[in-house]
Amino acid sequence: MQLFTYKALGDIKSTNPQPIRNEAGEQEQLVERVYDNGLKRFLDGYFDYRYFLKYRVTNNDGAPIFEAKKIFRRGKVWFEGKDFVSNETYRINYENWRIGVPELFVSGPNFNMKIDKEMEDWSNFIVEDEIIARWKANYDEASDEFTVMLELSEAAPVQNTAFYIAIAQATLFIGV
Repeated sequence: MQLFTYKALGDIKSTNPQPIRNEAGEQEQLVERVYDNGLKRFLDGYFDYRYFLKYRVTNNDGAPIFEAKKIFRRGKVWFEGKDFVSNETYRINYENWRIGVPELFVSGPNFNMKIDKEMEDWSNFIVEDEIIARWKANYDEASDEFTVMLELSEAAPVQNTAFYIAIAQATLFIGV
């Protein structure tokens, strides 16, 4: 598995881009929380910075690669992922809300992926009962930041690290 790391600030309202590094420590991409406009950012403060939720991963030049955002419509909540390179859209939603612990699923054009969310351990991305990626955030109280790790398998149907990082930031780090 390939390993990627980045920092996520403890202050969830921060919009500062954070570098994503590969195993050699080289910066490959950036991840940042984004708002469409200042009004949305202002209003988001009233909702604990969890309503107008959007994370974008860019290349080092700032061009968008992948984006995940939260959507509310008719009393339902889901996330939508957009791959700017392939122009594909993904739906990320919770299932089984009413019968206990909700399960998180990513629906793509060629696969369905389950995400097993763990609060203090690795959260697993699973396709056909195989773990194809893992994501984990460790909090450091002294620096008020998280060290975040993504492990990506060569067997993963999507080899774009931006896909996993944007989805994990929106759904696992912030959530509903």
